[in-house]
Amino acid sequence: MKTLQLKSGIPVMIREATKENAQRMIEFYNIVGGETDFLSFGENEFTMPLIEYENFIETTKQEQNSIILVATIEEEIVSIASITSNQKAKSKHVGTLGIVVAQKYCGLGLGRILMDTLIEWAISNGITKKISLVTTEHNHRAIELYKKVGFEEEGLLKKDNYVNGTYYNTLVMGLIL
Repeated sequence: MKTLQLKSGIPVMIREATKENAQRMIEFYNIVGGETDFLSFGENEFTMPLIEYENFIETTKQEQNSIILVATIEEEIVSIASITSNQKAKSKHVGTLGIVVAQKYCGLGLGRILMDTLIEWAISNGITKKISLVTTEHNHRAIELYKKVGFEEEGLLKKDNYVNGTYYNTLVMGLIL
């Protein structure tokens, strides 16, 4: 657990998620899903049952190559960030990164703080050798951040997302540690 400051001076606490956070995390996802078209789900589309999500969090906590972080401001979840990894020998060295920030806190450096925190964690876990991510190719702000920390474009999945009557491509990026 650590407390850092956003560019605005607001303190944010970053800690590992627990199953007790599951309900609030589901609620957070269902709200932020409606704030942007850049996520893989929309408003109220995060439909994993509570017990399943609690189990997912607990299972993830037991894996040395996976982590889920929550960022809170005055106990309110403002971001969820994770690296999740397969447990099979051939691919357990690759973690998939995801970061979701509430719109109200975008542009304040929280994404960069979480990105740096996850990369440091991945380097130190002794297993992860590569971090992968996917993003909609028109998510320019996020792509700029990913490139700043060393991610490279690895491929393009054409017409992979359908939002409001339009198909969008998904950019696949990777960072070798």
